[in-house]
Amino acid sequence: MAEKDVIIGLEVHVQLNKLNSKLFCGCSTDYHDSPPNTHTCPVCLGLPGTLPVVNKRAVEYAIRVALALNCAIQGETLFYRKNYYYPDLPKAFQITQYDFPLGLGGSILIKGEDGEERRIRITRVHMEEDPGRLVHAGTIDRAKYSMVDYNRCGMALLEVVTEPDLRSPKEARSFLDKLRNILEYLDVFDGNLEGAMRIDSNISLVGGERAEVKNISSHKGVEKALAYEITRQRSARRRGVAQVQETRHYDELRGITVTIRTKEEAHDYRYFPEPDLVPMRIADWVPRVEAKLPELPDAKRERFVAEYGIADDHAKSLTSEIRVANFYEVVAERAPPRLAAAWIADVLKGELNYRDVTIERFSPDQMVVILDLIEGGKITEKGAVEVIRTILDGPGETTEADPAAIVATKGLSRVEDDAVMAAVRAAVEESSQAVADYRAGNEKAINFIVGVVMKKTRGRADPGEANRLVREALEGAGRA
Repeated sequence: MAEKDVIIGLEVHVQLNKLNSKLFCGCSTDYHDSPPNTHTCPVCLGLPGTLPVVNKRAVEYAIRVALALNCAIQGETLFYRKNYYYPDLPKAFQITQYDFPLGLGGSILIKGEDGEERRIRITRVHMEEDPGRLVHAGTIDRAKYSMVDYNRCGMALLEVVTEPDLRSPKEARSFLDKLRNILEYLDVFDGNLEGAMRIDSNISLVGGERAEVKNISSHKGVEKALAYEITRQRSARRRGVAQVQETRHYDELRGITVTIRTKEEAHDYRYFPEPDLVPMRIADWVPRVEAKLPELPDAKRERFVAEYGIADDHAKSLTSEIRVANFYEVVAERAPPRLAAAWIADVLKGELNYRDVTIERFSPDQMVVILDLIEGGKITEKGAVEVIRTILDGPGETTEADPAAIVATKGLSRVEDDAVMAAVRAAVEESSQAVADYRAGNEKAINFIVGVVMKKTRGRADPGEANRLVREALEGAGRA
């Protein structure tokens, strides 16, 4: 839960990995399955005599993100050199933005620990180039050696910096989930690619110095690292050990953070304007980019509630991922929207998450058929869940399995009323103790009898209808 003495701010590095070329050169961004150091050129390696040229599409993507995060776009922006030596940054400086970032003063809404919406302020959004990647032989603090891959050098990055408004590890994770959701709606980012989003978490206790936990690559990892840091810093305070401002690394295998270095200040980086790039006046770009912004998650959620009459919780769940939202709209055109919302949000998403697969594993046509079978009383809810699981457990990345054929093959058709009545009568006769308990006032005893009915019908009776028929049978027998 949110804790009043915990202060968390995030610096989120987002790769604009749907661009075809890097930020300052023409190198391909499609490097993830390539051998190390095969997507490089003199420009992205910063060799002497080379000059960077700004990728205009990258700037447009950055403006798109800043607008979606409710930032004010600066009229003019400028690149700087941030000077530091690190093995995966061969030219010993990074081209980034400093005094004139692209966007300032935004915010996004998240669901707080108490269930209420919380507005998290965004300090700035700026552009920069990505360094390369170090591969350590072991953990970062104990590796005997490290290798370097420069394929990532020069990829376009956005850094999204929040105010210290977050109050718990869970809130930090909610923020990251919402940010990823917005980025995917904007179609500038594929969160499934390695290194797509890397997070620096700044955390402190009220009155203490902050620790920065660098380069965490998963939302779950951020939540765990922050939880560890809260415990570590509280423990140190109890023992009278002062927290120093430092940079730490989160070791996911060991579930701990370890000191990397004491924290540098901004002046340590000796920022100065990048002499090879002129200032960019981008104010004139904004109306054109703004006109092309898609419907964003919050607006889509409100529309789903108004247009389809579905519950707000269902709308939130359906719009938390653009692919699921699109899937729902296709289904809702051909099936009752509320029924579709309940089955996609409550059942299908749960089954997808359990298997760690995406919505592409299922087709809208299959969902429509299943909803038709439910609405027509041809299968029970239990039978429908069995059909969904059968489709998802089928071979291949996608399956074209016919839900109706699965119902026929697995004998999932709802049983006829006469068969249900026969099962009810038999269940009542066999459950003398439960019948006696029910008549003695134990309302829950009826669940046992309904369970017998479901077992006799192999789950093909409707549980609600079975419950009603059992009650009628007991009351009829009682009157007799």
